[in-house]
Amino acid sequence: IENYATYYDIHYPNEERRAGRPLRVSPAYGRLAALGASFGEKSGWERANWFEPNAAAGDEALRPRGWAGRHWSPAIAAEARATRTTAALFDETSFAKIEVAGPGTCAALQRLCANDVDVPVGRIVYTQLLNRRGGIVCDLTVTRSGPEQFVLVTGTAFGNHDLGWIRDQTAGDDGVLVSDITSELVCFGLWGPQARDILGSVTHDDISDDGFPYLSARRIAVGHVPVFALRVTYVGELGWELYAGMEYGPALWDTLWAAGRPHGLVAGGYRAIDALRLEKGYRVWSSDITPDETPFEAGLGFAVALDKGVDFIGREALIAAKAAGPRKRLRCLVLDDPRSVCLGNEPVRIGGEIVGRVTSGGYGYAVERSIAYAYLPPDAPIGTRGEIDVFGEWIGFEVMREPLWDPANERTRS
Repeated sequence: IENYATYYDIHYPNEERRAGRPLRVSPAYGRLAALGASFGEKSGWERANWFEPNAAAGDEALRPRGWAGRHWSPAIAAEARATRTTAALFDETSFAKIEVAGPGTCAALQRLCANDVDVPVGRIVYTQLLNRRGGIVCDLTVTRSGPEQFVLVTGTAFGNHDLGWIRDQTAGDDGVLVSDITSELVCFGLWGPQARDILGSVTHDDISDDGFPYLSARRIAVGHVPVFALRVTYVGELGWELYAGMEYGPALWDTLWAAGRPHGLVAGGYRAIDALRLEKGYRVWSSDITPDETPFEAGLGFAVALDKGVDFIGREALIAAKAAGPRKRLRCLVLDDPRSVCLGNEPVRIGGEIVGRVTSGGYGYAVERSIAYAYLPPDAPIGTRGEIDVFGEWIGFEVMREPLWDPANERTRS
């Protein structure tokens, strides 16, 4: 019915479907609605794109020009800036969560993952899963939650894809049980310079940098709620992903929200997350990284452990690719016009020749620049000038060293 009724409509970027909604909702859905959430949909989940009451603290002058500015709100800027200056609370319950358990699990994951995941219990590893050509099939975090138990977290839209790949690759393995636990756990992301003060006010556990270092996981109590806390970030700030049973969702949100208000905590949406991750240079699978690119081409060589002593899937291809040198490199491009915002797939040219396309783009509210990522020839170094076709107009850009925000990574490790 919706397709028929809207067949001749003009469909703008970031348009949301209306049919079949709401379908899958977080336990905090009512809280988000009461706070004025503008909801979007991803894989059936209702997710807050932004919170319209936050628009008053934003800047209408930052609205992207052209079609990119149609489904946009100044609230996105306010939420992104609050994450950088105070703290923001994000409902990430829709993120796909996969548990892999059993006596054969560590060996199986070592064979699938490009990074070394044979780590002590309570450690988090960022890794890719590759095909035999060395291309990136999955991009996720692996947390060792027990001697024979691991929790993998991936994007909302990639859960079925990643689950299918892992099950296919472990189908013949004894002692490996792969389970989708997405609907068992609520997840809230608490990030920002004030995140430790907020969390510390509602837990008796040691969450200092020494007691709870970056890329570690621990079971703590937040108020009355038992929580599996991961010190990890997709926005480039101090903070935690806080997991609990679905039945604890409202109580956990209320506890964090009440604790955070004196510190300037705001509710944040997924459009702010996307702006923040662009500033930090975090990749998105299916656009910035795909099965056609290797981790070396994508700037993710730090997440590859060729010397871990396991012949993981894609290892031989990576060795050959490293010896031959990259065919292309994913580069950070900063546009000359801040209000010209790329949405993806825009052509990129250098010296009058088309050399690639934008993989993803957006506006960075902390760095105050329009940012795009694109694969360029390996001989296009930092400082290279070129142009991007943004809605029919060629806009100049410069290749910049990444990440644009906190290049020393001091804030995430503070």
